[in-house]
Amino acid sequence: MVINVVGLTRPLIGQHTPNLQRLLSVGSCRSITPQLPAVTCAAQATYLTGTSPREHGIVGNGWFFKDTSEVRLWQQSDALVQRPRVWDVARKIDPAFTCANCFWWYAMYSSADVTVTPRPQYRADGRKLPDVWTHPPTLRDELQKKFGQFPLFKFWGPMSSIESSTWITSAAIEVSEQFKPTLNLVYLPHLDYCLQKFGPGAKEIDAELGLIDKEVGRLLKHAATENIRVIVLSEYGITRVSKPIHINRALRNAGLLTLRIEAGRELLDCAASAAFALADHQIAHVYINDVSRTADVLKALSTIDGINNIYSANERNAIGLNHERAGDVIVVSQPDAWFTYYWWLDDAVAPDYARTVDIHRKPGYDPAELFLDPSISLVKLKIAAKLLKRKLGLRALLDVIPLDATLIKGSHGAMPLSDDAMPVLISSEPAKDSSPLRATDVMNVMLGHVFDLA
Repeated sequence: MVINVVGLTRPLIGQHTPNLQRLLSVGSCRSITPQLPAVTCAAQATYLTGTSPREHGIVGNGWFFKDTSEVRLWQQSDALVQRPRVWDVARKIDPAFTCANCFWWYAMYSSADVTVTPRPQYRADGRKLPDVWTHPPTLRDELQKKFGQFPLFKFWGPMSSIESSTWITSAAIEVSEQFKPTLNLVYLPHLDYCLQKFGPGAKEIDAELGLIDKEVGRLLKHAATENIRVIVLSEYGITRVSKPIHINRALRNAGLLTLRIEAGRELLDCAASAAFALADHQIAHVYINDVSRTADVLKALSTIDGINNIYSANERNAIGLNHERAGDVIVVSQPDAWFTYYWWLDDAVAPDYARTVDIHRKPGYDPAELFLDPSISLVKLKIAAKLLKRKLGLRALLDVIPLDATLIKGSHGAMPLSDDAMPVLISSEPAKDSSPLRATDVMNVMLGHVFDLA
């Protein structure tokens, strides 16, 4: 069983995490040197294929799909991953091998034997309802009958809480008991969101560590009962940040963005822009549609405070991101900074979706979706009123997300500055080597545990 506790680093394991501490005391721990970009989709694809983004093609949590001229984040089709996954490799070693995927990304329509992944219902009247997609299909109703409807709105957004990781834990144990997979991949996101909201070192994190450790403890107890080997790992460490970088505003000021005005709102026209940036935590992919303006793009980027590295053209080779899906220029922030997707200069003309939880419409990652707008009085009462309108069949926009990027206290994506900030791999088995792992080595560690080579 591979338990992905997102955001976990070695200094977070201690008095508030007795279950993780116990695993650490009997097993082994190695740090993981992450692959750029150290973000969820890219990291998981690297772990599960043993290759870098230049090979598997997952260059971030999303990218600019040039064939449709659209930015798309958080896609779910397995077909987007361009290299075999760990279960494909394992089956060549042993055709009897089976794999369950409980919430690791790009899960839909894969060749894994069992799959559980979040998939809301998008109703024709505009409603988004909590749900999951499973293989086999009958598992969907079985899990939600036993554990209740998947708490989608506790999985992401201002109401995110331990409830979603608790549901995933219960589902993963049920999958293990029912299907007995050779390998069970389990994704627990709770700690990631807390660290982005409060930042590492914040007093609020202690209680959240206890909550996620309890879920890990449930999985470890089940694993011990069934004599299952365990790996607990993370995708990245979270760095404390205080400096949002509005990269698209800088490109706008350089005359490189094209905007459309709709109902008095400014919308970014990505394909019509000479260049634009897809912001993804501490990484930004800058796509250049007008190559004659490349020098202007590089000049504009060089003047932005908070940028640490700029990789253009063949320089992307050095960081493993020379793939057709990646930006023509890859920009990495300083450790205390991160990139917003914002392009508007006046909040009054921001697109209507900017103040909502809308992970598919925004052309960039927006951690402000973890907050309710503190400037709105009685905000929860207003949300309740809007939800009531929806139940009555009326349209109501849940525009309660702030546009204040300074609220975010933690981010990731860039390379960590020290071992303490690196993701970890903790095993129930002893390790012959305690040196840091490369992210591309993780798949082989999984295979070693499966085939008794740990």
